Amino acid sequence: MKPVKNFILILFITCNSIAQTVPFYESYTWETTPSYQVEESDKDMVAIKDKIVTEFYFEDQNLTEYYLEHKILWLNSDDRIEEYNKIYLPFSNNASLKLSKARVIKKTGEVIELEESKILSAEDEETGRKYKYFALEGIEKGSIVEYYYVVKKRPTYQGARIDIQNDYDKQIVEFDLYAPSNLLFTFKSFNLNNKVTKDETSLEKLHWQLTVKDVVGVDKEEQSPYRAALGFVMYKLHQNTAKNIIITSYNDVAQNLYAFYYPEYNEEETKLINKFAKNIKLDEDQDEEDKARIVDLYIKENIYFSDNDSENLKNLTNVLNSKTANETGIVKLYVALFKKFNITHEMVLTSNRTQLKFDREFEATNYLQEFLFYFPASKKYLSPSKFGTRFGFPPPFYMDNYGLFVTGYNINGKRKAFSEVKYIEGIPASSSTDEMFIEVYFTEEDFTKNTISLERKLNGYYAMNIQPFMNLIQPNRKNEVIDEAFAQNTDKNAKVLKRELINEDPSLFGVKPFVVKFNISSEYFVEKAGNKYLFKLGDIIGPQMEMYQEKKRILPLEAEFNRSYYRTIKIHIPEGYQISNLDDITIKNSYATKDKELFIFDSYYSLEGNILTVTADEHYRESIVAPEIFEAYRTVINSAADFNKVTLILEPK
Repeated sequence: MKPVKNFILILFITCNSIAQTVPFYESYTWETTPSYQVEESDKDMVAIKDKIVTEFYFEDQNLTEYYLEHKILWLNSDDRIEEYNKIYLPFSNNASLKLSKARVIKKTGEVIELEESKILSAEDEETGRKYKYFALEGIEKGSIVEYYYVVKKRPTYQGARIDIQNDYDKQIVEFDLYAPSNLLFTFKSFNLNNKVTKDETSLEKLHWQLTVKDVVGVDKEEQSPYRAALGFVMYKLHQNTAKNIIITSYNDVAQNLYAFYYPEYNEEETKLINKFAKNIKLDEDQDEEDKARIVDLYIKENIYFSDNDSENLKNLTNVLNSKTANETGIVKLYVALFKKFNITHEMVLTSNRTQLKFDREFEATNYLQEFLFYFPASKKYLSPSKFGTRFGFPPPFYMDNYGLFVTGYNINGKRKAFSEVKYIEGIPASSSTDEMFIEVYFTEEDFTKNTISLERKLNGYYAMNIQPFMNLIQPNRKNEVIDEAFAQNTDKNAKVLKRELINEDPSLFGVKPFVVKFNISSEYFVEKAGNKYLFKLGDIIGPQMEMYQEKKRILPLEAEFNRSYYRTIKIHIPEGYQISNLDDITIKNSYATKDKELFIFDSYYSLEGNILTVTADEHYRESIVAPEIFEAYRTVINSAADFNKVTLILEPK
């Protein structure tokens, strides 16, 4: 759902009696006698043609859009055949299917054209959404599937995306946009060398076009922002020359956001806001950061969030009465309380950077997907509608990205909004830490048995999955949940002798670390080998990720957030024994630029008497990793996995 769709003022677009020809699709068809060629290939699929045409067209003084998609696909695997034996059409209540055709062309040249009866309708039982689809038959390896359809729909003109690249090769990709002569569109290509150009020979209507040949498919890679990294085109309606107005402008968006979310409250709304606010315990001397944190926690613990788009859940009065809201309603509630408690903030709209990176130059509303609030005093953010998050730690993929910041003022009695595109800085690694302090003792009677004391401290995103929700765990299951997560994550049979939880109050998230302390007995970490003992040092910190990459990395890697790990393991070596392979502990790999050490894994030790202290520090201070430095990043990641495999050899002196 686009949060701006309900309240952006639609600037009236009129044709002013501009003459028009018939829509393009009325003369569009496929080849009567197809003779498509695909060279012998080991690919599982090749697009012979991938074409999209969209036309903005006036009917009865109203702007509508005709959208055509035409694909010719050579299928060469059972998986691809299964994927395309049903082809779903974008049918909805706000759209009508004007025409649709499909056919299968076998290797023998036989053409099987789809009968009208094979275009089926269905309904999603959960959402009630209706859809149509082609049910194709007779597809074999080496067959060609061809289909096209035209949909008439409400126009999308303030920002739309056309994908050029996918995970399969394409022989030719074409994109055409037609519009009346008074509607000027602008375009921008991303991850492409090709640009959309204007067809100067088109006289009766405006026409822009793009043709790209031999588009290479890109495989999905681990932790890549796959969709954001592929080649695509964005377009928007820029100007209506008949009225000399700019259509898509962030200044207009900001003004409409401010008018919609920052209204003057009526008497009933004011009473309900004050009544709700009385339950939020704030002290006058608290700073704005504490106030924002407390407001955020109270809303997320006392308001039920629904994905339902109902108007009732958008209405602030209903939200305050029912304690239930959708995204629109919850944003209104946050704004009302920020105003009530004089918490300085800015509204931010951004995108998920793995799907569509916010471009700071191309103003388009489909970048405005996700709400955040920014607090200048603390330079922190919160996400109002993501109830699994808390103040200071919004969804990580919304950060390290640009966003539209909106601020409103009353100037001489007039309400005015201002907007600016700014960068949303990622949270530093030092704010999301996982620290472990471990002490290991060997039982004198049997060295294969250990007593282990473990203290683990979680901050930031590492604490967010548990600390804010401790009060939701049933009391009779709390020990079980905590033991499985922390004490028994390596040794499922470890016996917990003692446990202690510190800072488990949800209100302490972001203020104090979540801490667990255990005393454990285990028979997992030591094996006897003759007169020697093998101690699984690396296993004691739990499983570590290992990255494999057989091919050269093509796409960037994007981790969720910057992060740090600190681990100290103190081992009491039994009397009369020594460790013969101490050098195996020392592992160090890092990558640094001139200004900053970005990634490092560093494990080392010290030995004082019979006490061996092992330290492992691991830091990732950049979450977006370009392909050129991927191998350095992978080396650091795999260093932790190498440490995880270290086994110390205890032998008699």
